[in-house]
Amino acid sequence: MSDEKQITVTSPLLPDLDEFNSMLKEIWDRKWITNNGSFHRQLEKALAEYLKVPYISLFTNGTLPLITALQAMRITGEVITTPYSFVATTHALWWNGIKPVFVDIDPTNCGIDPSKIEAAITPKTTAIMPVHCYGKPCDTKAIQEIADKYGLKVIYDAAHAFGVEVEGKSVLNAGDMSTLSFHATKVYNTIEGGAMVMQDEKTKQRIDYLKNFGFANETTVVAPGINSKMDEIRAAYGLLNLRQVDSAIAARRRVANIYRDALRNVEGVTFFDDMPGVRHNYSYFPIFIDATKFGKTRDRLYFDMKENNVLGRRYFYPLISEFSTYRGLPSASRENLPVANKIADTVLCLPMHHDLSDADIERVLKHFR
Repeated sequence: MSDEKQITVTSPLLPDLDEFNSMLKEIWDRKWITNNGSFHRQLEKALAEYLKVPYISLFTNGTLPLITALQAMRITGEVITTPYSFVATTHALWWNGIKPVFVDIDPTNCGIDPSKIEAAITPKTTAIMPVHCYGKPCDTKAIQEIADKYGLKVIYDAAHAFGVEVEGKSVLNAGDMSTLSFHATKVYNTIEGGAMVMQDEKTKQRIDYLKNFGFANETTVVAPGINSKMDEIRAAYGLLNLRQVDSAIAARRRVANIYRDALRNVEGVTFFDDMPGVRHNYSYFPIFIDATKFGKTRDRLYFDMKENNVLGRRYFYPLISEFSTYRGLPSASRENLPVANKIADTVLCLPMHHDLSDADIERVLKHFR
């Protein structure tokens, strides 16, 4: 193992400690640390404006808004989704007693392939749950056309899509709801945290009830809710991070452009370029290794980098459909998911964050020379 400093695949965006301490002092003075406090309300308003969405509800992590969205939309039966995501996407379905139905992905964005959706629809299908993988927008227009044709709901797992826009409009406004993760590894974080985006005030009110045990007021419980509120400390942290997220995204863009320039002519290595008309957030930098052309497998490259204290991530490998909970599903077969399996076996996310120095980037790239 190299004794050089470790280059991590991601690094948390941290607010200024003095500013954070000042806000903590306010919280201590108010003695109001959760339950829709001042900073919580400020952060919801600030995020709705920044993300160009009509309504947003904060959560304590990124998984609970997925679970709650399914509850709020009264989704049952079967939901068509992707095997190429973090396990929380499918776990949210399982926790609601819903059967996930996997369809293959589009190799141009690693999102669900709309051309595969209709064949997977049955009388039990009630919704589609796509993922904006790596922050690359799904084909939301094609997905919505299918949903409208069959009377299905669409809930987007937009955990990677903070601030992503298509032609100046937030991708978070697609479908019936979108959910976000503000985990420490994300472009924008509140340490742990998440949010749900909805399109009308009535739905926001219902979500706000559901994330607070179902309480509508002190004596009335209107639904079997859960406790998934964000506290004041993380809301304060989030307000500070919102001030610097644009500069962090700009730093990530710089890293992405350096990687692209260096790797464009490396045989056996492919990657995504920016999509026309899309404001990207550069949350990840996945590359795909053709072992025959590159001269070594993805896994060999991954372990070689690790030996030199450069941490990549095989993200997403293995597929959700390969885990024991789900691999018995008919839709989980490798024959049903050839593109997803190929990408899972060849993907490697390179270090991508705002703290990478030129020397760090050079240490990453030397593995491709």
